[in-house]
Amino acid sequence: MTTTITWTVTAMDCYPQEEGNTDVVFTVHWTCAGVDGEYNASVYSTCPVPAPTGTFTPYAQLTQAQVLGWVWANGVDKTVTEAAVEQQIQNQINPPVVTPPLPWSN
Repeated sequence: MTTTITWTVTAMDCYPQEEGNTDVVFTVHWTCAGVDGEYNASVYSTCPVPAPTGTFTPYAQLTQAQVLGWVWANGVDKTVTEAAVEQQIQNQINPPVVTPPLPWSN
């Protein structure tokens, strides 16, 4: 099967007031999740974002795509993260380590 990857912004930490703007995002909480049939895996983390420069987008007008763009532009490697999720799923399908029962136990 093919793994379906989904990125989600789960929360954003904001300064109530900053440089005359309201609800200025400084940390984004995100999850990258993958599903392949009955197998699933995810990575959760946070990403600091710099103070806005230029045009400020009010909090209520932010889109998930815009905020994920900030995440990927500020240190989160999208390709590496998705590969890590895929590897977690592959490890479920073909475990690299197993713990069988002890041969002398019933």
